[in-house]
Amino acid sequence: MHRGPDHPDDLVLDASGALLYSDYTNGTISRLNADGSSTVLHRGLDGPEGMVLLADGTLVVAEENTNRLLAFPAGRARPVVLTTLPGRPLKVTCHQGVDGIAWDARTSSLVVPDPVMGTIYRITPDGTSRTVLARGFVHPVGAAVASDGSVFVADECGGDVWRLGAGGSRTRAARASMPDDVALDGYGNLLVTDVRHSRHDLRRWPLRGGPSTVLAASGLIEPQGLLIDGSGRIYISDDQARVILRLTPAS
Repeated sequence: MHRGPDHPDDLVLDASGALLYSDYTNGTISRLNADGSSTVLHRGLDGPEGMVLLADGTLVVAEENTNRLLAFPAGRARPVVLTTLPGRPLKVTCHQGVDGIAWDARTSSLVVPDPVMGTIYRITPDGTSRTVLARGFVHPVGAAVASDGSVFVADECGGDVWRLGAGGSRTRAARASMPDDVALDGYGNLLVTDVRHSRHDLRRWPLRGGPSTVLAASGLIEPQGLLIDGSGRIYISDDQARVILRLTPAS
């Protein structure tokens, strides 16, 4: 879909169905156009990563180097700070700040892994309330929420993907060396990107148990962003290969 000089990282669809992607290296948020080119929407961010688009058009962005959540109200070029997470991030592997974030439609709240503190939070869209869901992760960077409210967390430097349970408990949902992003396909499967250079792939794990299936690996160097649209198409961004790929199911 896209190959260029930028470094596409995390992904989200806007209200029109266009793909938006963050670029940590260049500090931008861009929109992918139909011809494969891109248009920069926001500049000057300090390590933009995960994004969530709210129903009112507000774009919430995780800013890794400040460990903050920013919000761009619809039609506004300048963000407001929703909240600053505890801890001081470093630009060192396994010590960076906030990365992936997820939306929980059942509770109308953001699910935010805090890599610095190893904690998973539930945060209200206005940033005024923060509740701990779980603690004790090594470096959690990605999250996904199932339709039944189950929360899945990728622990990049602790390894594997975990399903959160009551009282902060967790059970392993998928194995991965350095999982970065996670998504649910709506058919009982969990998709996981692995950024460890010996793996650098996208795998599908059945939630009922069983072996994984490699969906993509060739041409990937450090697959970061992962998104599944309403038609089941899978989008992967790789900031080192500088590409965005789209996988279309056979049926």
